[in-house]
Amino acid sequence: MFHKRFFSALRGAVAAAALSAALASGAQAGPIILHGNGPSPGSDQIVPAANQGPLGGGFLEMLVTQGDPGARGGYRQQQYADPSRQRAAASNGQQINLRREVDPAYLRAEVEYSGAETGSIVVDTNSKYLYYVKAPGRAIRYGIGVGRPGFEWSGVKTISRKAEWPDWTPPSEMLARRPDLPRFMPGGPENPLGARALYLGSSLYRIHGTNEPYTIGQNVSSGCIRMMNEDVTDLYERVRVGTRVVVR
Repeated sequence: MFHKRFFSALRGAVAAAALSAALASGAQAGPIILHGNGPSPGSDQIVPAANQGPLGGGFLEMLVTQGDPGARGGYRQQQYADPSRQRAAASNGQQINLRREVDPAYLRAEVEYSGAETGSIVVDTNSKYLYYVKAPGRAIRYGIGVGRPGFEWSGVKTISRKAEWPDWTPPSEMLARRPDLPRFMPGGPENPLGARALYLGSSLYRIHGTNEPYTIGQNVSSGCIRMMNEDVTDLYERVRVGTRVVVR
């Protein structure tokens, strides 16, 4: 009991002294990871140095704030577990903790835009960005995943339908390539269409969320445009049925 009280008092004294020094110096440090505080179960959040307070980040800030994300600025970079690989490993009796990082270059941002497609969605498949042109010269830019080699396409479509947490029925063309796929999957967190779907004309293509957010920025789909769930939800609220979609 004495030892526990002694070390508790010692930790308090060290934290107080370090806090005083950090406040006096205004030190800044690298990003810290808040384990288990991400947007989905098992995910982490990384707080970049630019958003840190005067405590400087690292062990000191975690000690003082007890990992409270509200003690500093907003989160930017995100890490997600790979659920399919975790399930596969678990079925083999393995215990793993795989995490892949979403490249911060693909985080949502408002940017200048030189095109004239106000009110439209423009998909740049080469750069892996989708733009919602909200006003002349201004657009919301989102990171996306696009068709893998052999599944690229371009053209002009319109949004013909919108759906929240859509069900997924793989088309016959996909089932021919992947007969192992389920014939139907109800909407939900495990559904590959994610939180929202925007259907493009009468085609099989959609702009939709994903249960694999770490694939954003890659050529991974069968032609659909995939987005992080939080991004497709944001876009879903901004557009309507009939919105023009230009894929380049």
